[in-house]
Amino acid sequence: MQECRSLYRCSISVLALSAAAALAGCTSLPSSGPDSSHVESMAAIKVVNSRSKEKRPGVDYALVDISAAVIANVNQAVTASLQGSFGGRSGGSPSLPLGAGDVVGVTIFESQAGGLFIPVDAGSRAGNFVTIPNQTIGRDGMIFVPYAGRIRASGRAVEDVQEDVQRSLANRAIEPQVLITKVSSRSAQVAVLGDVNNATKVEVSEAGDRILDVISQAGGLSTPGLETYVTIQRRGRTATVLYDHLIKTPAENIFVSPGDTIIVNRERRTYLAFGASGQNGRFDFEDSKLTLGDALGKAGGLLDGRADPAQVLLYRVVDREFLKKLGVDVRNHQSATVPVIFKANLRDPSAMFLVQKFPMQDKDILYISNSKSTELIKFLDVVNSVSSTASGVSSDIVTVRDSGRDL
Repeated sequence: MQECRSLYRCSISVLALSAAAALAGCTSLPSSGPDSSHVESMAAIKVVNSRSKEKRPGVDYALVDISAAVIANVNQAVTASLQGSFGGRSGGSPSLPLGAGDVVGVTIFESQAGGLFIPVDAGSRAGNFVTIPNQTIGRDGMIFVPYAGRIRASGRAVEDVQEDVQRSLANRAIEPQVLITKVSSRSAQVAVLGDVNNATKVEVSEAGDRILDVISQAGGLSTPGLETYVTIQRRGRTATVLYDHLIKTPAENIFVSPGDTIIVNRERRTYLAFGASGQNGRFDFEDSKLTLGDALGKAGGLLDGRADPAQVLLYRVVDREFLKKLGVDVRNHQSATVPVIFKANLRDPSAMFLVQKFPMQDKDILYISNSKSTELIKFLDVVNSVSSTASGVSSDIVTVRDSGRDL
């Protein structure tokens, strides 16, 4: 009987020591990485946020429940617009005045022979006109026409330059008529660079060229349109849109302007998935209109044994105007953007319809929280493991005791 009591006390001691060792700081609970205590204790230098005693990272975010009203505003939110940045030029194509570097041809007509340019004995000339060698508009913006002198051409319409030349020749030639034509227009070019088949400079036509026109003249895209962005740089301003959006929104296909630089570049549209999803990692959109429901499906859905369906979280930085439309007071946020966590409660059956309408954006972060019971299950697994270990120790002690008696 005394031996049984000793064995019982030994088993209890082993169980207590094992549990204490296993549960001290919860360091033996299953985890996918270091816990907060390890991170803080092993740090050589600590930089603590002075704004809060709770050691928050200093990023103030808004928590927004996904609803029909939220989805309506999200669909209206446009991150960038070429039309909004540069105007749609609905009135027509931009004017193309002459500029430095342009090459022009000058032809002068006289009403009869014997004038300044047409001799009396004109012979078998095709007409009463003379063509002056092509003129290149210099950096000073001037061209030279014999007997008319230096004429300012840069920044002016062809018709205005023609009238100036005619007035200068009116007292010398016989009823002169002047015709000026553009031979080449280097001042009215647009550079198309990046992921196109033939990066080049495109001359803008008098009829006007739109963005898709000049991209086609550069050989078209060399990358999938779904992952391609189009950037326009114009007079110190820049705007970028997705090529797929440009194709589907005619208003965004604005006229180009001389001096524009159009950059076409491929950038994978991805989102990150963490937490209690079937798969964690980075996922490609592979769709022009990926929804939150689609993103959950691509990430393997929710793990039935871990996930909390009421805590499906989407991290995104949005324009502060978006929150103002929802009636949120954003006076404390001085920046143009605000970090937002969108939350979907999939315990509500109607939320399944909402996540199929909520659009994903490039670089979104999807996180699915563990259910509250998950940590309890982890703890109970450890307790069960410790109990099994203690039971095994007791069995070993009995075996050793019986073996000693046999000896």
